[in-house]
Amino acid sequence: MENETKKCRILHVDMDAFFASVEVLRRPELKGRPVVIGGAGDPTRRGVVSTASYEARKSGVHSAMPLRTALKLCPDCVFLPVDYNEYSRVSMRIKKILFEISPLMEDVGIDEAYLDISSRPEPPEETARMIKERVLRETGLTCSVGIAPNKLLAKMASDLQKPDGLTFIGMADVERLIWPLGVRKLQGIGPKTEAYLKEMGINTIADIASKGLEWLQDRLGKSYGLYLYDASRGIHESPIVTQWKPKSISREETFELDVSNWQAVARSLSFLMRDVAGAMREGGYEARTVTVKIRFEDFNTLTRARTLPAETDGLDVLRKAAFECLSRIELDKRVRLVGVRVTGLKLKNEQAERKTPPCSKDGM
Repeated sequence: MENETKKCRILHVDMDAFFASVEVLRRPELKGRPVVIGGAGDPTRRGVVSTASYEARKSGVHSAMPLRTALKLCPDCVFLPVDYNEYSRVSMRIKKILFEISPLMEDVGIDEAYLDISSRPEPPEETARMIKERVLRETGLTCSVGIAPNKLLAKMASDLQKPDGLTFIGMADVERLIWPLGVRKLQGIGPKTEAYLKEMGINTIADIASKGLEWLQDRLGKSYGLYLYDASRGIHESPIVTQWKPKSISREETFELDVSNWQAVARSLSFLMRDVAGAMREGGYEARTVTVKIRFEDFNTLTRARTLPAETDGLDVLRKAAFECLSRIELDKRVRLVGVRVTGLKLKNEQAERKTPPCSKDGM
């Protein structure tokens, strides 16, 4: 195994229950208790779970679950509001540590990153332990690290022994460690594809690997079929991307009670647009297209978009475009949710040093 380990140069670092762990660090009395982070921290109001501590997960609580459902599953849970400013501050400290270990870092989220450590002389396990020790010492938080020949396997490895895990997966381990897993564990398979695969009797990654390339492509398309054929065998050639920029920046608000007042919708849209514009300026981005989303009380959802003549980060211009979009939606029913998204992002100075992209607070 030693010789094979030396060939593995990709690490995936994933913080353990990040939001909840940060809150427990701030409130030591919560250690060992089930903690749920989401919305305004009130499970009687609308909102979804952003992160649950491992104690809460034992009761079946998971991300994207309605807070009300989480309360039913775990009445003893401590519910706290989302504090993106604090999580972003801690994330920046962690990313600084990782960048010092290897500048070949791909920042893929507020709580995770890939590292290419090919240039480091020590074995990958030693580098992984160094990362875990430094993150714990300097932030008080634990992380799980996966070591593998590529990004796909490294990410899957980091998830196998959470929390505070360190897992190596080589190509020789794929059949033993990866094939028994459910299909949802394979990156790129969502709930709809999972359901479709199950209809065909495919429940595990081994089931996918047992199918021929032609069989997969006939049923899932040439590109996606090829991806699943390779991925199920641990084959993945996506490189570490150090110069990354987000495809979009978005914000949305779900009202506590459905509203029929146009002014209330417009006021919310104005506040959301201000947040988006602030995030753009913080990251050094300009945008070309503004999209507004309205979800009505019956869950019918409409979107309208406006493409500007040129990229901008000007709040007045962006807000005017948002209101133009809103004017093209007939508010003939009570509104449950309003959202805004900007796309066509471009750095003001494409040669400038890349900044950490602002995290999106919603699912637009």
